[in-house]
Amino acid sequence: MGAASASLGQTTSIAQPQEEARSSLWLRNRQWDLAFISLSVILVPLPYLLYLLGMHVFNFEYGSANDDGMRNGINAFVAIAVGGPHMMSTFMRTSMDSDFRSRYPMLIRSSIIIPIVVVALAFLNLTLLLTIFFAWASLHVLHQITYIVELYNHKERTFVRPRLRFTRGGDLIDFAVIMTCLFPFAALKISQGAFSVGQNDLTENIPEFFQQSWFFYAMTAIFTTAAVLWIIKTVRQARAGNPNWPRTIFIVLTVTIAFIIPSLPNLDTAFQGLNVWHSFQYLALTFFIIEIRRRNGQLSNSAPLVNQFGKKGSRGLFILSSMLLVGSILVFLGVYIIAPIIEPGINGEKHFSVAYYTAILSFLWIHYYHDHFLFFNFEALDSFSSPAPAK
Repeated sequence: MGAASASLGQTTSIAQPQEEARSSLWLRNRQWDLAFISLSVILVPLPYLLYLLGMHVFNFEYGSANDDGMRNGINAFVAIAVGGPHMMSTFMRTSMDSDFRSRYPMLIRSSIIIPIVVVALAFLNLTLLLTIFFAWASLHVLHQITYIVELYNHKERTFVRPRLRFTRGGDLIDFAVIMTCLFPFAALKISQGAFSVGQNDLTENIPEFFQQSWFFYAMTAIFTTAAVLWIIKTVRQARAGNPNWPRTIFIVLTVTIAFIIPSLPNLDTAFQGLNVWHSFQYLALTFFIIEIRRRNGQLSNSAPLVNQFGKKGSRGLFILSSMLLVGSILVFLGVYIIAPIIEPGINGEKHFSVAYYTAILSFLWIHYYHDHFLFFNFEALDSFSSPAPAK
Protein backbone atom coordinates (compact mmCIF):
# COMPACT_ATOMS: atom_id res chain seq x y z
CA MET A 1 0.00 0.00 0.00
CA GLY A 2 3.02 2.25 0.32
CA ALA A 3 3.27 2.43 -3.46
CA ALA A 4 -0.44 2.98 -3.72
CA SER A 5 -0.43 5.84 -1.29
CA ALA A 6 2.50 7.38 -3.11
CA SER A 7 0.59 7.22 -6.38
CA LEU A 8 -2.45 8.76 -4.74
CA GLY A 9 -0.23 11.50 -3.43
CA GLN A 10 1.19 12.20 -6.88
CA THR A 11 -2.32 12.83 -8.23
CA THR A 12 -3.35 15.20 -5.48
CA SER A 13 -3.85 18.26 -7.65
CA ILE A 14 -7.41 18.67 -8.85
CA ALA A 15 -6.51 21.48 -11.21
CA GLN A 16 -8.19 20.73 -14.54
CA PRO A 17 -9.80 22.90 -17.22
CA GLN A 18 -13.41 23.32 -16.06
CA GLU A 19 -14.86 22.69 -19.50
CA GLU A 20 -12.85 19.46 -19.80
CA ALA A 21 -14.07 18.25 -16.40
CA ARG A 22 -17.68 19.06 -17.29
CA SER A 23 -17.62 17.38 -20.70
CA SER A 24 -15.86 14.16 -19.68
CA LEU A 25 -17.76 11.04 -18.65
CA TRP A 26 -14.86 10.10 -16.33
CA LEU A 27 -15.34 11.09 -12.70
CA ARG A 28 -11.99 12.89 -12.62
CA ASN A 29 -10.12 12.01 -15.80
CA ARG A 30 -9.40 8.85 -17.76
CA GLN A 31 -5.98 8.19 -16.21
CA TRP A 32 -7.22 8.56 -12.63
CA ASP A 33 -10.42 6.57 -13.11
CA LEU A 34 -8.65 3.66 -14.78
CA ALA A 35 -5.79 3.62 -12.28
CA PHE A 36 -7.84 3.86 -9.08
CA ILE A 37 -11.37 2.73 -9.94
CA SER A 38 -11.36 0.16 -12.76
CA LEU A 39 -7.97 -1.27 -13.70
CA SER A 40 -6.92 -1.50 -10.07
CA VAL A 41 -8.81 -4.80 -10.35
CA ILE A 42 -5.34 -6.31 -10.85
CA LEU A 43 -4.99 -6.10 -7.05
CA VAL A 44 -7.73 -8.70 -6.48
CA PRO A 45 -5.66 -11.88 -7.13
CA LEU A 46 -2.67 -10.77 -5.04
CA PRO A 47 -3.74 -12.08 -1.58
CA TYR A 48 -4.80 -15.44 -3.03
CA LEU A 49 -1.62 -15.77 -5.10
CA LEU A 50 0.40 -15.03 -1.96
CA TYR A 51 -1.57 -17.70 -0.12
CA LEU A 52 -1.03 -20.28 -2.91
CA LEU A 53 2.66 -19.42 -3.09
CA GLY A 54 3.06 -19.97 0.63
CA MET A 55 1.16 -23.25 0.51
CA HIS A 56 3.30 -24.47 -2.39
CA VAL A 57 6.62 -23.36 -0.91
CA PHE A 58 5.98 -24.67 2.60
CA ASN A 59 3.71 -27.59 1.59
CA PHE A 60 1.12 -26.70 4.22
CA GLU A 61 -1.99 -28.86 4.28
CA TYR A 62 -5.28 -27.07 3.58
CA GLY A 63 -7.18 -26.66 6.85
CA SER A 64 -4.11 -27.29 9.02
CA ALA A 65 -2.84 -25.05 11.82
CA ASN A 66 -0.14 -23.73 9.46
CA ASP A 67 -2.82 -22.92 6.90
CA ASP A 68 -4.74 -21.00 9.57
CA GLY A 69 -1.60 -19.06 10.46
CA MET A 70 -1.02 -18.11 6.82
CA ARG A 71 -4.61 -17.00 6.33
CA ASN A 72 -4.55 -14.93 9.51
CA GLY A 73 -1.23 -13.40 8.51
CA ILE A 74 -2.62 -12.33 5.14
CA ASN A 75 -5.77 -10.99 6.82
CA ALA A 76 -3.69 -8.93 9.25
CA PHE A 77 -1.46 -7.57 6.49
CA VAL A 78 -4.43 -6.51 4.34
CA ALA A 79 -6.12 -4.93 7.36
CA ILE A 80 -3.06 -2.84 8.23
CA ALA A 81 -1.96 -1.99 4.68
CA VAL A 82 -5.24 -0.95 3.07
CA GLY A 83 -8.37 -2.32 4.77
CA GLY A 84 -7.78 -0.49 8.05
CA PRO A 85 -6.97 2.92 6.51
CA HIS A 86 -10.02 2.67 4.22
CA MET A 87 -12.19 1.84 7.22
CA MET A 88 -10.87 4.75 9.28
CA SER A 89 -10.96 7.26 6.42
CA THR A 90 -14.77 7.28 6.69
CA PHE A 91 -14.55 9.08 10.03
CA MET A 92 -12.70 11.97 8.38
CA ARG A 93 -15.97 12.74 6.58
CA THR A 94 -18.36 11.96 9.45
CA SER A 95 -17.43 11.97 13.16
CA MET A 96 -14.31 14.15 12.68
CA ASP A 97 -16.32 16.83 10.86
CA SER A 98 -18.28 19.10 13.24
CA ASP A 99 -20.64 20.17 10.45
CA PHE A 100 -21.59 16.55 9.82
CA ARG A 101 -21.97 15.83 13.54
CA SER A 102 -24.28 18.80 14.06
CA ARG A 103 -26.31 17.95 10.98
CA TYR A 104 -26.75 14.23 11.76
CA PRO A 105 -26.34 13.80 15.55
CA MET A 106 -28.47 10.64 15.80
CA LEU A 107 -26.36 8.84 13.20
CA ILE A 108 -23.25 9.49 15.28
CA ARG A 109 -24.85 8.69 18.66
CA SER A 110 -26.49 5.47 17.52
CA SER A 111 -23.13 4.17 16.29
CA ILE A 112 -22.18 3.20 19.87
CA ILE A 113 -24.63 0.31 19.71
CA ILE A 114 -22.50 -1.47 17.11
CA PRO A 115 -19.35 -2.27 19.20
CA ILE A 116 -21.58 -3.52 22.04
CA VAL A 117 -23.19 -6.04 19.66
CA VAL A 118 -19.81 -7.04 18.21
CA VAL A 119 -18.19 -7.73 21.58
CA ALA A 120 -21.17 -9.78 22.78
CA LEU A 121 -21.33 -11.92 19.63
CA ALA A 122 -17.54 -12.41 19.50
CA PHE A 123 -17.68 -14.35 22.76
CA LEU A 124 -21.17 -15.84 22.61
CA ASN A 125 -21.40 -16.91 18.97
CA LEU A 126 -18.42 -16.15 16.76
CA THR A 127 -19.91 -18.05 13.82
CA LEU A 128 -23.05 -15.92 13.91
CA LEU A 129 -20.86 -12.80 14.10
CA LEU A 130 -18.99 -13.90 10.98
CA THR A 131 -22.22 -14.80 9.19
CA ILE A 132 -23.58 -11.30 9.80
CA PHE A 133 -20.20 -9.85 8.88
CA PHE A 134 -20.00 -11.57 5.49
CA ALA A 135 -23.62 -10.74 4.69
CA TRP A 136 -23.15 -7.07 5.61
CA ALA A 137 -19.70 -6.90 3.97
CA SER A 138 -21.14 -8.27 0.72
CA LEU A 139 -23.97 -5.73 0.85
CA HIS A 140 -21.49 -2.93 1.61
CA VAL A 141 -19.19 -3.87 -1.28
CA LEU A 142 -22.14 -4.08 -3.66
CA HIS A 143 -23.48 -0.76 -2.35
CA GLN A 144 -20.14 0.91 -3.08
CA ILE A 145 -20.21 -0.52 -6.60
CA THR A 146 -23.70 0.82 -7.24
CA TYR A 147 -22.60 4.15 -5.74
CA ILE A 148 -19.75 4.45 -8.23
CA VAL A 149 -22.14 3.55 -11.06
CA GLU A 150 -24.55 6.23 -9.83
CA LEU A 151 -21.70 8.77 -9.70
CA TYR A 152 -21.04 8.03 -13.38
CA ASN A 153 -24.76 8.30 -14.11
CA HIS A 154 -25.10 11.53 -12.17
CA LYS A 155 -22.20 13.19 -13.96
CA GLU A 156 -23.44 12.07 -17.37
CA ARG A 157 -26.98 13.34 -16.74
CA THR A 158 -26.05 16.54 -14.92
CA PHE A 159 -23.09 17.81 -16.93
CA VAL A 160 -22.34 15.77 -20.07
CA ARG A 161 -25.72 14.82 -21.54
CA PRO A 162 -28.32 16.79 -19.57
CA ARG A 163 -30.80 16.87 -22.46
CA LEU A 164 -30.70 13.15 -23.14
CA ARG A 165 -33.63 11.13 -21.85
CA PHE A 166 -32.72 8.33 -19.44
CA THR A 167 -34.94 5.66 -17.91
CA ARG A 168 -34.80 4.14 -14.46
CA GLY A 169 -35.36 0.78 -16.11
CA GLY A 170 -31.84 0.88 -17.51
CA ASP A 171 -30.48 1.79 -14.08
CA LEU A 172 -32.36 -1.09 -12.48
CA ILE A 173 -30.77 -3.49 -14.97
CA ASP A 174 -27.33 -2.19 -13.96
CA PHE A 175 -28.16 -2.70 -10.29
CA ALA A 176 -29.61 -6.16 -10.92
CA VAL A 177 -26.49 -7.53 -12.59
CA ILE A 178 -24.29 -5.98 -9.89
CA MET A 179 -26.37 -7.12 -6.92
CA THR A 180 -26.63 -10.74 -8.15
CA CYS A 181 -23.11 -11.41 -9.49
CA LEU A 182 -21.75 -12.66 -6.14
CA PHE A 183 -24.48 -15.17 -5.48
CA PRO A 184 -24.44 -18.05 -8.02
CA PHE A 185 -21.31 -19.74 -6.64
CA ALA A 186 -22.10 -18.65 -3.09
CA ALA A 187 -25.55 -20.22 -3.44
CA LEU A 188 -23.94 -23.40 -4.81
CA LYS A 189 -21.74 -23.72 -1.73
CA ILE A 190 -24.64 -22.96 0.58
CA SER A 191 -26.81 -25.57 -1.15
CA GLN A 192 -24.00 -28.09 -0.63
CA GLY A 193 -23.59 -27.13 3.04
CA ALA A 194 -20.01 -26.07 2.34
CA PHE A 195 -19.97 -22.31 2.88
CA SER A 196 -17.02 -22.01 5.25
CA VAL A 197 -14.64 -19.20 6.14
CA GLY A 198 -11.50 -20.59 7.71
CA GLN A 199 -12.64 -22.98 10.42
CA ASN A 200 -16.06 -21.38 10.67
CA ASP A 201 -18.94 -23.13 8.90
CA LEU A 202 -21.36 -20.30 8.16
CA THR A 203 -24.06 -22.70 6.98
CA GLU A 204 -24.74 -23.42 10.66
CA ASN A 205 -26.59 -20.10 10.78
CA ILE A 206 -28.25 -20.34 7.36
CA PRO A 207 -31.76 -21.90 7.36
CA GLU A 208 -31.88 -25.40 5.85
CA PHE A 209 -34.53 -24.09 3.47
CA PHE A 210 -31.73 -22.41 1.50
CA GLN A 211 -29.36 -25.38 1.70
CA GLN A 212 -31.04 -27.01 -1.27
CA SER A 213 -30.18 -27.21 -4.97
CA TRP A 214 -33.13 -24.97 -5.89
CA PHE A 215 -31.33 -22.02 -4.27
CA PHE A 216 -28.35 -22.37 -6.61
CA TYR A 217 -30.56 -22.78 -9.69
CA ALA A 218 -32.71 -19.79 -8.73
CA MET A 219 -29.77 -17.44 -8.09
CA THR A 220 -28.05 -18.56 -11.30
CA ALA A 221 -31.21 -17.96 -13.33
CA ILE A 222 -31.69 -14.50 -11.80
CA PHE A 223 -28.08 -13.50 -12.47
CA THR A 224 -28.13 -14.88 -16.02
CA THR A 225 -31.32 -12.98 -16.80
CA ALA A 226 -29.87 -9.75 -15.42
CA ALA A 227 -26.61 -10.24 -17.37
CA VAL A 228 -28.46 -10.84 -20.66
CA LEU A 229 -30.64 -7.75 -20.14
CA TRP A 230 -27.57 -5.69 -19.30
CA ILE A 231 -25.77 -6.79 -22.48
CA ILE A 232 -28.82 -5.93 -24.60
CA LYS A 233 -29.18 -2.52 -22.92
CA THR A 234 -25.48 -1.71 -23.33
CA VAL A 235 -25.42 -2.71 -27.01
CA ARG A 236 -28.49 -0.57 -27.71
CA GLN A 237 -26.89 2.44 -26.03
CA ALA A 238 -23.73 1.99 -28.10
CA ARG A 239 -25.71 1.70 -31.34
CA ALA A 240 -27.64 4.84 -30.42
CA GLY A 241 -24.33 6.67 -30.10
CA ASN A 242 -24.61 7.21 -26.36
CA PRO A 243 -22.26 4.69 -24.73
CA ASN A 244 -20.89 5.42 -21.29
CA TRP A 245 -17.56 3.62 -21.54
CA PRO A 246 -16.21 4.51 -18.06
CA ARG A 247 -19.32 3.00 -16.46
CA THR A 248 -19.35 0.01 -18.83
CA ILE A 249 -15.69 -0.85 -18.21
CA PHE A 250 -16.23 -0.63 -14.47
CA ILE A 251 -19.32 -2.85 -14.48
CA VAL A 252 -17.75 -5.52 -16.73
CA LEU A 253 -14.64 -5.83 -14.57
CA THR A 254 -16.63 -5.77 -11.33
CA VAL A 255 -19.20 -8.37 -12.33
CA THR A 256 -16.56 -10.70 -13.79
CA ILE A 257 -14.32 -10.70 -10.72
CA ALA A 258 -17.19 -10.79 -8.20
CA PHE A 259 -18.73 -13.75 -10.03
CA ILE A 260 -15.47 -15.75 -9.83
CA ILE A 261 -14.41 -14.98 -6.24
CA PRO A 262 -16.98 -17.18 -4.40
CA SER A 263 -15.96 -20.22 -6.48
CA LEU A 264 -12.52 -20.40 -4.83
CA PRO A 265 -12.02 -22.95 -2.03
CA ASN A 266 -10.42 -20.58 0.51
CA LEU A 267 -13.13 -17.93 0.82
CA ASP A 268 -11.34 -16.14 3.64
CA THR A 269 -8.38 -15.15 1.46
CA ALA A 270 -10.47 -14.90 -1.72
CA PHE A 271 -12.67 -12.19 -0.22
CA GLN A 272 -9.57 -10.39 1.04
CA GLY A 273 -8.67 -9.88 -2.62
CA LEU A 274 -12.03 -8.23 -3.23
CA ASN A 275 -11.51 -6.24 -0.04
CA VAL A 276 -8.17 -4.89 -1.33
CA TRP A 277 -9.77 -3.58 -4.52
CA HIS A 278 -12.80 -2.22 -2.69
CA SER A 279 -10.58 -0.45 -0.15
CA PHE A 280 -8.30 0.97 -2.84
CA GLN A 281 -11.30 2.45 -4.68
CA TYR A 282 -12.73 3.80 -1.46
CA LEU A 283 -9.51 5.55 -0.44
CA ALA A 284 -9.17 7.16 -3.87
CA LEU A 285 -12.76 8.45 -3.85
CA THR A 286 -12.66 9.59 -0.23
CA PHE A 287 -9.38 11.46 -0.62
CA PHE A 288 -10.64 13.08 -3.83
CA ILE A 289 -13.86 14.26 -2.14
CA ILE A 290 -11.94 15.56 0.87
CA GLU A 291 -9.49 17.38 -1.38
CA ILE A 292 -12.35 19.05 -3.27
CA ARG A 293 -13.90 20.21 0.02
CA ARG A 294 -10.54 21.40 1.33
CA ARG A 295 -9.86 23.41 -1.82
CA ASN A 296 -13.31 24.96 -1.45
CA GLY A 297 -12.46 26.02 2.12
CA GLN A 298 -15.09 23.79 3.72
CA LEU A 299 -12.81 21.99 6.20
CA SER A 300 -10.74 24.71 7.86
CA ASN A 301 -13.28 25.23 10.65
CA SER A 302 -15.36 22.03 10.67
CA ALA A 303 -12.50 19.51 10.38
CA PRO A 304 -9.19 21.30 11.15
CA LEU A 305 -7.18 18.10 11.70
CA VAL A 306 -8.34 16.62 8.38
CA ASN A 307 -7.68 19.96 6.71
CA GLN A 308 -4.15 20.07 8.10
CA PHE A 309 -3.23 16.57 6.94
CA GLY A 310 -5.02 17.23 3.65
CA LYS A 311 -2.53 19.97 2.85
CA LYS A 312 -0.03 17.18 2.21
CA GLY A 313 -2.38 15.62 -0.29
CA SER A 314 -3.48 12.02 -0.37
CA ARG A 315 -0.27 10.92 1.32
CA GLY A 316 -1.15 13.05 4.34
CA LEU A 317 -4.72 11.74 4.45
CA PHE A 318 -3.45 8.16 4.22
CA ILE A 319 -1.10 8.82 7.14
CA LEU A 320 -3.98 10.19 9.21
CA SER A 321 -6.16 7.19 8.33
CA SER A 322 -3.36 4.84 9.36
CA MET A 323 -2.80 6.70 12.63
CA LEU A 324 -6.45 6.19 13.53
CA LEU A 325 -5.80 2.43 13.50
CA VAL A 326 -4.19 2.82 16.93
CA GLY A 327 -7.67 2.58 18.41
CA SER A 328 -8.29 -0.76 16.72
CA ILE A 329 -4.89 -2.09 17.80
CA LEU A 330 -5.60 -1.16 21.42
CA VAL A 331 -8.95 -2.96 21.27
CA PHE A 332 -7.22 -6.04 19.84
CA LEU A 333 -4.64 -6.11 22.61
CA GLY A 334 -7.25 -5.56 25.31
CA VAL A 335 -9.55 -8.33 24.07
CA TYR A 336 -6.62 -10.70 23.47
CA ILE A 337 -5.53 -10.24 27.10
CA ILE A 338 -8.97 -10.69 28.67
CA ALA A 339 -10.25 -13.45 26.35
CA PRO A 340 -8.70 -16.34 28.39
CA ILE A 341 -10.20 -14.83 31.54
CA ILE A 342 -13.69 -14.62 30.05
CA GLU A 343 -13.40 -18.04 28.39
CA PRO A 344 -10.82 -20.27 30.15
CA GLY A 345 -9.20 -22.85 27.90
CA ILE A 346 -9.95 -20.93 24.70
CA ASN A 347 -8.07 -22.53 21.77
CA GLY A 348 -5.47 -20.64 19.77
CA GLU A 349 -7.54 -20.14 16.61
CA LYS A 350 -10.57 -18.79 18.48
CA HIS A 351 -8.37 -16.74 20.81
CA PHE A 352 -6.88 -14.83 17.86
CA SER A 353 -10.18 -14.69 15.97
CA VAL A 354 -12.16 -13.22 18.87
CA ALA A 355 -9.60 -10.47 19.43
CA TYR A 356 -9.08 -9.82 15.70
CA TYR A 357 -12.75 -9.67 14.73
CA THR A 358 -13.71 -7.61 17.80
CA ALA A 359 -11.01 -5.04 17.05
CA ILE A 360 -11.80 -4.90 13.33
CA LEU A 361 -15.57 -5.28 13.23
CA SER A 362 -16.31 -2.73 15.96
CA PHE A 363 -14.94 -0.02 13.68
CA LEU A 364 -15.74 -1.73 10.39
CA TRP A 365 -19.44 -2.01 11.09
CA ILE A 366 -19.61 1.66 12.08
CA HIS A 367 -17.86 2.36 8.78
CA TYR A 368 -20.56 0.31 7.00
CA TYR A 369 -23.27 2.14 8.91
CA HIS A 370 -21.96 5.60 8.02
CA ASP A 371 -21.29 4.63 4.41
CA HIS A 372 -24.85 3.49 3.81
CA PHE A 373 -25.59 7.17 4.40
CA LEU A 374 -22.66 8.62 2.44
CA PHE A 375 -23.34 6.35 -0.54
CA PHE A 376 -26.51 8.30 -1.28
CA ASN A 377 -24.60 11.56 -1.74
CA PHE A 378 -24.30 11.53 -5.54
CA GLU A 379 -23.51 15.26 -5.60
CA ALA A 380 -20.24 14.81 -3.69
CA LEU A 381 -18.15 15.53 -6.80
CA ASP A 382 -20.36 18.22 -8.35
CA SER A 383 -18.19 21.20 -7.43
CA PHE A 384 -15.32 19.61 -9.39
CA SER A 385 -17.32 19.82 -12.61
CA SER A 386 -19.46 22.87 -11.83
CA PRO A 387 -18.55 26.29 -13.22
CA ALA A 388 -16.67 28.49 -10.78
CA PRO A 389 -18.99 31.02 -9.09
CA ALA A 390 -18.86 34.52 -10.45
CA LYS A 391 -16.80 36.95 -8.41
